[in-house]
Amino acid sequence: MTVKPRIFLTRQLPSACMQALSDHTHLTMNPDDRCLTKQEIIDAVRDVDGLLCLLTDTIDVDVLDANPNLKVVANYAVGFNNVDVPAATERKIPVTNTPGVLTETTADMAFALLMAAGRRVAEGDRFVRTKAWGGWGPLQFLGADITGATLGLIGLGRIGKAMVRRAKGFDMNVVYWNRTRLSQEEEQQLGVTYGSMNEVLGQSDFVSLHVSLSEQTWHLIGSEQLKRMKPTASIINTARGPVIDEKALVHALQTGAITSAGLDVFENEPQLEPELYLLDNVVVAPHLGSATIGTRTKMGDIAIENCLAACRGDRPPNIVNPEIFA
Repeated sequence: MTVKPRIFLTRQLPSACMQALSDHTHLTMNPDDRCLTKQEIIDAVRDVDGLLCLLTDTIDVDVLDANPNLKVVANYAVGFNNVDVPAATERKIPVTNTPGVLTETTADMAFALLMAAGRRVAEGDRFVRTKAWGGWGPLQFLGADITGATLGLIGLGRIGKAMVRRAKGFDMNVVYWNRTRLSQEEEQQLGVTYGSMNEVLGQSDFVSLHVSLSEQTWHLIGSEQLKRMKPTASIINTARGPVIDEKALVHALQTGAITSAGLDVFENEPQLEPELYLLDNVVVAPHLGSATIGTRTKMGDIAIENCLAACRGDRPPNIVNPEIFA
């Protein structure tokens, strides 16, 4: 008879995932709908085989050292900058993520923010709810055309390419910057044009960010980059909050250096720069990029599969530090 692994889950997942964990593991979990403190995670992880955690959990040396026998850190996210991967690797602990399932859902969210910011949807919604609306007017809440506009993509991985497909449905011209340029053949197939970051920022009516967070991309978009954008342009971020210098963004929005922004991620989540709560020309969402029942369930399925494999002593299918199995 197979012994079920002992797993600690830092926050409740969709019901199908909870059923799978109940069926296949001895599960303990955070009973509250809130982020745990680091000390709470340390206390909970001491006697388990696997830790199934979220991007909002900081898994550092203190957490890892709380249990020398920990067999896996299974992150319920594509990103894993919340985990000290070098420290886990040094301790021979596999770290896993959930790639591949967020692409379409996150691109949907990015395009929704693009349209909401461009067409001033949230601003109009607030106006109507205050009962200030007195009827249609020819100059009321004039926004930007989406169809035929130029979309600039900073980063052209899976989600960036999914954005290209959506943009083509609106006859948008797509320009991009990526650390590694695509082949000429792939550019032609996608119908995109490569440019330097400055060129992309300067040409675009909408700029959408699709890079991972690293030392190189922290504050990739700051005051100098925002100044290069058109004053009529909008910026969209569904990547990681710290990719944008939030103070610089606030200044650009306040001074008219750019027209608007659509943000699903923030530099110091869940806190925003105070002015962002008040500015009408920014659409803010509470990190909803992957927030559909289907996608969040698929993420859980992958995280659970990773967790169970590592607890069996097998190489997990989505390991981010494979060198420990070399």
